[in-house]
Amino acid sequence: MAHSYTPGLTVTDHTVIHRRRMLPLPGKLLVNVGDQVRSDQVVAQAELPGKVFPVNLANQLSIAPGEVKDYLIKKEGEAVEKDDILAENKPLIKWFKTEIRSPVAGMIESVSTVTGQVLLREPPRVLQLLAYVDGTIVETIPQQGVVVETTCSLVQGIFGIGGETSGEIVMAVKTPDEPLTPSHLTPAMKGKVVVGGSFLSADAMKQAKVVGVAGLVVGGIHDEDLRALLGYDLGVAITGTEQVGFTLILTEGFGTIPMAAKTFKLLAAHT
Repeated sequence: MAHSYTPGLTVTDHTVIHRRRMLPLPGKLLVNVGDQVRSDQVVAQAELPGKVFPVNLANQLSIAPGEVKDYLIKKEGEAVEKDDILAENKPLIKWFKTEIRSPVAGMIESVSTVTGQVLLREPPRVLQLLAYVDGTIVETIPQQGVVVETTCSLVQGIFGIGGETSGEIVMAVKTPDEPLTPSHLTPAMKGKVVVGGSFLSADAMKQAKVVGVAGLVVGGIHDEDLRALLGYDLGVAITGTEQVGFTLILTEGFGTIPMAAKTFKLLAAHT
């Protein structure tokens, strides 16, 4: 098959980089300029609003929307647990009593006398932002994020999927032109970033999922194997959000392409 590669990517054993780490919505910073941070340290966090669940009390109680508040047991702004009684009618005969219970735990956000609906909101989910690299905080952006400076080795890949990950680097092959096969991937590599050589097969990727590696770094891959891994044709797109079970980085391109000797040697030096 045809090979595809792009020259000019950075491979260096010593450089200074700045990583801008930003929250997707306003939040709280947990570090200050000058602080030393670890890659797995939380530097900022924000609360993602919980899901909203509408409950049509008027329909379920067979009342007019304007009467809803007269039947409420829980009031607007109150916390509720799953299956708490939100509202109930008051029939003359108790056997005809109707109780409307909360489908979720959360809070009563609003009560509408126009629609007869109660809106319940689940508790917020805390989103934590990691530093991603060991280094020093050199800039803070209030309520948004930070910039981390670090001195490190840097290898730029040509293509990647699967998002951010971290782990100890292990060399699965001895030479940069050796393909990474299923037999190279052992249980001891769970949670590790595994470096291969010239090629990664579909069977090797299946084994990587079984083992539970954090990431795979290889020279190349066939495009049909990538399509099989993703379940669709990626085309031209911004990558990084794919859920494939591990992070994959190609250093050279598509096809069977030996990893550059300099790249292979640099990665091996960090094992």
